[in-house]
Amino acid sequence: MFFKNITMACAAAAMITIPATRVSSGTGDFAAGIVAGVVGSAIVRNAGKQKRVVRKKPHNTKQRTAAVPSYARQERREIQTSLNYFGFPAGPPDGVLGKNSRAAIAGYQAHMGYAATGQLTDYEKNFLLQSYNRAIAGGAATSQQIAASPTGPRGLLTRYRREAAGVAATVPATTVVVAPQPQVLQPQVLGGTTTTTTTITAVAGSEPAQETPQTGLLPSFMGQTTAVSLASHCNQVSLLTSTNGGFLTADTMLDTNLALNEQFCLARTYAIAEGEQLSAKIQGFSPAQIAKQCEGFGPALKEYVAAMSLKPHTAVLQDVSGFVLSTGMSPVQLAGTAKICLSVGYRADNMDVAIGSALLLAVLGEQAYAELMGHHLAQGFGVSKRTDLALPWYDMGLTAIENGATPVFAPGQPERNALLRKAAFSLSSNTSAVPQVQPASALPIFKVDP
Repeated sequence: MFFKNITMACAAAAMITIPATRVSSGTGDFAAGIVAGVVGSAIVRNAGKQKRVVRKKPHNTKQRTAAVPSYARQERREIQTSLNYFGFPAGPPDGVLGKNSRAAIAGYQAHMGYAATGQLTDYEKNFLLQSYNRAIAGGAATSQQIAASPTGPRGLLTRYRREAAGVAATVPATTVVVAPQPQVLQPQVLGGTTTTTTTITAVAGSEPAQETPQTGLLPSFMGQTTAVSLASHCNQVSLLTSTNGGFLTADTMLDTNLALNEQFCLARTYAIAEGEQLSAKIQGFSPAQIAKQCEGFGPALKEYVAAMSLKPHTAVLQDVSGFVLSTGMSPVQLAGTAKICLSVGYRADNMDVAIGSALLLAVLGEQAYAELMGHHLAQGFGVSKRTDLALPWYDMGLTAIENGATPVFAPGQPERNALLRKAAFSLSSNTSAVPQVQPASALPIFKVDP
């Protein structure tokens, strides 16, 4: 029995010893097989999960698009309608806030002094919609307020905000200070003597120039023309735009003249806003003082403004280039001053100041401003109507943008160039007239802090 147990124990030990070597020799392959199987199955599972996610994404997107409530889409339409009414072109009110709508929202935000994110906060949205409803309910009174505002329908937003803050009384004062400025430059016959504004020096800290009589100038009562207000014209255009449901596009344009006028007034609004932002950086000058100093652009550049109706654009640019060189002023400071005075000229309806400032900017390398000269010649504001001479100015500004220049008017609407080209090149030629030319005066210069 004892011997049998020993024999069985030895046999068991032998059996354990022999397979142990064989198992250990295959342990690596077996373990590796297990690991490979686990990893492989995990890869397969993960790949299956990724495929399922990819298949679900478009399906979920469609569900989200289809799940937009009707009231939300209606609110977006109201937002687009409101933006169009106040002069921020959002396109047709389709309830989809695309790139045009986002650009219009950013324009509205910038005008109101908010962060131009293109995304409305609840307050910004509510104020916009409430302002639109108030303007529509105002009827004829709203139309009168728009006509009295240099910025057209956009002025309503500023007015409503000031009224909400309890400072509505300041609005008329601002208008009175700026609007009468162009009248100072008009000669007045007083007992055989004509009074006119003398040269204005715009060095910071200088006192405003005094008006002194000049003799030897004869009054003329024949051939006088009544100047048409560009501000009033743009207010009427804005009303048409809001009535038609938004700005015309290259695809919807049936009235070429209306399309050009819409873009002209839009560019004017952007020019005013840009100049106001620069004016805020000037130390020691009130808005009224800046406006008075900018009057110097009128008599100084009137000769070149008048030449626009007589000469090709290349000849005008060459003449203005010589004038710029003769001033001895820094191009950077002169360009900054020109942008400020461009804004002042449009706000005050002083076309000599506005067009002269735009000419300087075009010569100083900012050729996108050449579009303004095209508008003035096409519509006859500040110069004789010469649509044939307008086309090269349009082409100069549009080509500069197409070649990479930064757009200065409605920069969030790249399709604007195509609209302007289509409208501008459908113009026909008109007969030019010779405007009167007055001697040049000194230019103001403002130091604009960066």
